[in-house]
Amino acid sequence: MYGIDLLMKEHLNIIAFTEYMKNCCCAILEGADVDAAQFAECIDFARVYADKHHHGKEEQILFRHMLENPSSVTEKLVRNGMLVEHDFGRFHITELENALKLYTEYPCTKNKLYVITHAAAYADLLQRHIQKEDNVCFTYAQRLLSNAEKDQIDAEAKAFEEKAEQNGIPQKYLAWLDMRG
Repeated sequence: MYGIDLLMKEHLNIIAFTEYMKNCCCAILEGADVDAAQFAECIDFARVYADKHHHGKEEQILFRHMLENPSSVTEKLVRNGMLVEHDFGRFHITELENALKLYTEYPCTKNKLYVITHAAAYADLLQRHIQKEDNVCFTYAQRLLSNAEKDQIDAEAKAFEEKAEQNGIPQKYLAWLDMRG
């Protein structure tokens, strides 16, 4: 299924990104200063590639179709699981942005901890979240959805991806990630 295969491929990129974020946190623990520009780039990647681009496909396409087949399992898995975790990720990115502003104004150990806390928590959340999507949610979706629904999801995912490529979104963020790899 093109739509799910694409999401899983993007998961590999997001995992590489979360490892980069964890390395940035480790560098601080080992004595480096907080590189505000580096973390600002991470926030941009998280908001545009991971959230708007990737989670956009999940929320606007796959999860929407899954929720059109209401069951208690679907509700718990999608609404109370995947969507809640997407919101937790947004929370950590907003808090990371706030932490960077604070650190820039007042570069102290406590504000450095605030940066590390939210960057590492975001990275850990996404890594665990991706495991659940790949091993539970996507497998469940493949069983739940009819062939017609799968075809519709694939068509919508292709259109979403074509528009993103026309705007240079995947190219920009994957090039950024490659330079950090």
